[in-house]
Amino acid sequence: MVCRAEPQKPDRSPRQIKGSCHCRNISFTLICQAADREMPARACTCSFCTKHGAVWATLSSAALKVRVKEPAHHAKYAFATKTAQFHICSRCGVVPLVTSDIEGRVYAAVNTNTFDDVDSVQLQHASVSFEGESEAARLARRTRNWIAHVEFSEDSDQSASGQ
Repeated sequence: MVCRAEPQKPDRSPRQIKGSCHCRNISFTLICQAADREMPARACTCSFCTKHGAVWATLSSAALKVRVKEPAHHAKYAFATKTAQFHICSRCGVVPLVTSDIEGRVYAAVNTNTFDDVDSVQLQHASVSFEGESEAARLARRTRNWIAHVEFSEDSDQSASGQ
C-alpha cells in the first residue's frame, strides 16, 4: 500500500497587514485578498515623498481600516494639486497613509515603510513619477488602483473614558 500525501490547498483566507506611525497614534489594518501575496511598492519621486522616504502600496481589491488614537496629533497635508491628503502624526512625524476624496468616496495608499512584520521580498519595488500628469488622469488612476474600501475610526476623548 502506498500512502500519498494530500496536495496542499493554497491558503485562500484574507491576509491582514498591520502598520502604524512610530508612536502608534495612527495605525491601520490592510486586508488583502489571498492572491495578493506580492504587492507593488512605489517610491514616488515628488519632493514630499522623497523627503519622507515614503514607498506606497495600492491594492484596489484590498480594504483598509485606519484607527487614530489621539485626533489632536493627526495632521493632514495637501500640496500642489491638493487632490491628496497625507496623514501625518504630529507627535512622531511619520506619514503612514495618503487619501484622496474622489466623487464622495475616499481612496487610500499606505506607506510600506510603516508595515509591521512584512518581509520586503513580498514587495515589488519601483520608482514612479507622476510629473506632468493631468488632474483628471491622476484621479482616474487613483480610482482604478488605490484602496477603495477605507474606514476611519477615532478614539473618543480618553479623559472622558477614564483612561
